Amino acid sequence: MALKNETKSTYSTKAFYEEYVSGMNSRQLGKEFQTDSERIKKLYFDAVKELNPNTPTDQIPVFQRFLSLLSALTRRLNPVRRLIFGISLVSFIIHYLFVFIGLSGHLIHPVLLPIAFTGILLILLVELLEKSDAQKELDFAREIQLSLLPPSSIHTLQLEIHSFAATAHEVGGDYVDMIDTNKGTYIIIADVSGKGMSAALYMVRLQAQFHLLIKKLEPSPKELFLELNNYVKSSKRDKTFVTACLAFFPHGENYFQFARAGHNIPIVYNKKHDSTFKLNTEGFALGMTPTKTLKKQLEEKKYQFEPGDSLLLYTDGLIEARNEQNEEYGEDRLDGILSIYGSLHAKTITQKIQSSIEQFIGGEKPLDDITFTTIHKVDPPKQLSE
Repeated sequence: MALKNETKSTYSTKAFYEEYVSGMNSRQLGKEFQTDSERIKKLYFDAVKELNPNTPTDQIPVFQRFLSLLSALTRRLNPVRRLIFGISLVSFIIHYLFVFIGLSGHLIHPVLLPIAFTGILLILLVELLEKSDAQKELDFAREIQLSLLPPSSIHTLQLEIHSFAATAHEVGGDYVDMIDTNKGTYIIIADVSGKGMSAALYMVRLQAQFHLLIKKLEPSPKELFLELNNYVKSSKRDKTFVTACLAFFPHGENYFQFARAGHNIPIVYNKKHDSTFKLNTEGFALGMTPTKTLKKQLEEKKYQFEPGDSLLLYTDGLIEARNEQNEEYGEDRLDGILSIYGSLHAKTITQKIQSSIEQFIGGEKPLDDITFTTIHKVDPPKQLSE
């Protein structure tokens, strides 16, 4: 592995060149070009459809399609930048119009192209600065969101809990949390529909409601989901829904209570039988149905959880992660890892899964947040006889 010298040095032409061409390998350039092309293509078709909703695209004149795309682009600029863009575009057109009609010797002809170039460059620089400021805000939001998550490793009297979270974007909509009460330990994992800032903000709201309800009511998993469903459904205009799993481990008991609201099916390793099984309980996602309907459909079950057993909760970003051959990671790989390492400590199991998913995706960037948590039950501490 090549080591990078991080000591400060004088800035040179070579340093500028290396910084400028960093990441410009053929594979990365191909991916970036494809992504930008798809983005422009989507903008084009959305713009044409918006201004000509009842006309097939191939029947719209080329000039009208060009104006639709130009309109969609300029609407994204504020009035000042739109004015500069218009002046630059007109200067560019007039420059070549003068050449075409033989007026290249006109007094204003030499300055038209520099005006067009300067205007476009000015807009580009201002947009880059604005994007940089927005990125700083996103980085700050990411720091806040990560600070709200529990520590990666938590130990209670009989439980080891180790979590992993990696967002696909600057912020994400996955949520994992643990709350220890006088009665027992609540562990939840959830996935808010959507991506980016809107999902992240909703996740923060959900976390606050989750903590409030547990501290106030100490409810069972089903009762908590019904209360959260009321909260998610409280806004009629809000179409957000949340998938979630919730396990409650009573202190001093060898079982846990569990409910699943439309989420990925967790996996349990049973040490006694040296095998795994899935917690396939019924339950709609929160926000999808009225609470009255959810109450009838949502199942809450109890499962034995002896020392040496492990429980794995995860979001769909883990099993749907793809490699360079566009293959999904899948549930079978998870089941296989838990079958082999399920009797080990929670941190070890989590690290094995992390290594497996990293090796599987290789250089591919995850398209969705990857979040999972492992709960392992240990033997209670023995009391020394006096």
